[in-house]
Amino acid sequence: MTKRERVSAALRGGDVDRPPVGFWGHDFLREWSAEGLAAAMLESVRTYDYDFLKVNPRATYYAEAWGCRYAPSNDAARGPVTEHWLLHQPSDLEKVRPVDGAGGPFAEQLAALRLISEGLDGEVPFAQTVFSPLSVLGRLANDRDAVHRWMSEAPDALHAALAAVTETLSSYAKASLAAGADGIFFPTTEWGTYDVCSVEEYEAFGRPYDLQVLEAVEGAFLNILHVCRPNNMIERLLDYPAAAVNWAAHAPGNLSLAEVAAKTDKAVMGGVDERHALIQGSPDDVREQVQEALRQTAGRRFLLAPGCSISPQTPPENLHAAVQALRAPPP
Repeated sequence: MTKRERVSAALRGGDVDRPPVGFWGHDFLREWSAEGLAAAMLESVRTYDYDFLKVNPRATYYAEAWGCRYAPSNDAARGPVTEHWLLHQPSDLEKVRPVDGAGGPFAEQLAALRLISEGLDGEVPFAQTVFSPLSVLGRLANDRDAVHRWMSEAPDALHAALAAVTETLSSYAKASLAAGADGIFFPTTEWGTYDVCSVEEYEAFGRPYDLQVLEAVEGAFLNILHVCRPNNMIERLLDYPAAAVNWAAHAPGNLSLAEVAAKTDKAVMGGVDERHALIQGSPDDVREQVQEALRQTAGRRFLLAPGCSISPQTPPENLHAAVQALRAPPP
């Protein structure tokens, strides 16, 4: 099978010669330009021979579109340094208006997608990361607790700001497909966990806006829902319009691959613990996790992946072990 055929078949629950595999992470030194990001992403695919690519841009670019400022850390192991943010008090929420989803930092990302599309030449399907509206608003405030307070202190202003962010992200998501992406990778970040939001809070300030973005690109074949963090609310989000769902199955309080697979007809994506086995363990530890993932899913409607972005310090031999475990499984 070709890589595209393999991914497509896995997503719809068809027969595959083996499950597809893909891992992703930041390149904190090269993610500051379209050319640098594209080069880093293409290098990862070619080095490890992945079947699909989740583009991993700097996580700050959404907030940059509304005037937040960041500087490179100049450290391969550290993300951007925050210099200025937009929202300091509830009255600042009125500053959040729709912006051009194809301009500013979004234009840079679209240029990167075109370069990636050209480099992959249709062989490897790829998805662009598009954060949830609540995730972006949290970055505009640089203070999760403040946004959480505003849910009760200034709900109308918060809803208006979320609507503006959603309009922008929906436009940008569609532009990402036009630039060559096969779908979007949609993370709930820290908001889709019971540790941060109640069910009622997420139903009010998360779900309606999430759905608008996902529905804007509904039908793209590689739309992936990523439900972050321990104690996440994945079981409440399985009705979202996405082909696959990704989460940290090894994190405390989270459902296993088998448990989620039993609750949905979406493909499950994950199986390797990026916070422990992948970065701290041996290649044998990684291979054992791959085999356990295959036992839980029978290798059907399953894509091997980490539970979240991998550390830049992940040993290359562990990534190679994960890929090779699928291609030459032990008897």
